[in-house]
Amino acid sequence: MFDINEHIDKMLSNNAPVSEIVSYYLNFIPYYSNLFSQLFVFISVIFFTTKLAENSEIIAMMSTGVSFPRLMRPYMISAGIICILTFVLGAYIIPRNNIQRVKFNNTYIKKVVNYTSNIELEVDTGVIAYMSRYENSVKTGYDFTLDKFVSKRLVSHLHAAIIQYDSLSETPCHWIIKNYQIRDLQGMREVISSGGRIDSVINMEPQDLLIVQGQQQTLTSPELRQYIARQKQRGFANIQQFEVEYWQRGASSFASFILTAIGLSLSARKRKNGMGISLGAGLMLSFTYIMFQTISSTFALNANMPPIIAVWIPNIVFIFIAIYCYRLAPK
Repeated sequence: MFDINEHIDKMLSNNAPVSEIVSYYLNFIPYYSNLFSQLFVFISVIFFTTKLAENSEIIAMMSTGVSFPRLMRPYMISAGIICILTFVLGAYIIPRNNIQRVKFNNTYIKKVVNYTSNIELEVDTGVIAYMSRYENSVKTGYDFTLDKFVSKRLVSHLHAAIIQYDSLSETPCHWIIKNYQIRDLQGMREVISSGGRIDSVINMEPQDLLIVQGQQQTLTSPELRQYIARQKQRGFANIQQFEVEYWQRGASSFASFILTAIGLSLSARKRKNGMGISLGAGLMLSFTYIMFQTISSTFALNANMPPIIAVWIPNIVFIFIAIYCYRLAPK
């Protein structure tokens, strides 16, 4: 409801179809449900355990010799199941649904820039591609050059007015080069050829040329890993947000164990005031975790901190909080 209230004006002004709005929210709900699943788990643990403590069930269990670690065992098993489920959803299933959500957001809500200029990247060993301008809406680049070097020596130079990605072709990385000229350097000789059109397979795709906002959310974890490795090999610098997304999926799933341990430790003791104090402390800690997670991610994006360290900082800090709460729990 908050999202509808915030974006309804933009949707109407940009004439977003009702069918696409419905599809957007059908993909919106699973994404944010999985994103905040640790918060839901935390509150559920506190609510359920506080009810047990109020009814003196935990006192009864411990009076028969059940230890606190034994009491924690089913919680940890459940947290493990939830951890695996959220990781599988976030790494393999939800990214496919995010394609439509991100496309709708970039088309009707934020109107992101759909072109870039002065692109240079290494598409193969010793092969450098350059475009003066690339428009993602038509998958077309202008003023394209492709240089091939052998032992740091230029052996071939291709220049074309237009290069267009063939999205209908079954062959990956299939490009159509128009109005081209090729110069092959053979020692002291130079062979020049030209033509109106040539089909070629070049190891680059539109997603390598222009990073669309939210693009990292549309890739599964194996695709993210391949994309990051490929871009690092090409010397592409702007991949921190992809690395943060890759490592954050595992870190967020693992947080189920930490928050479950904290929630159980906080709410296992019977209190006169009921669940108010436990629930308040749990909400404060859970929102602190989410805020800390957001802040630490910016360390990788803006402070050149290794992404794996940045996304795991909240978990490391909250592990110590979990240990402290565990020691205060009733034994």
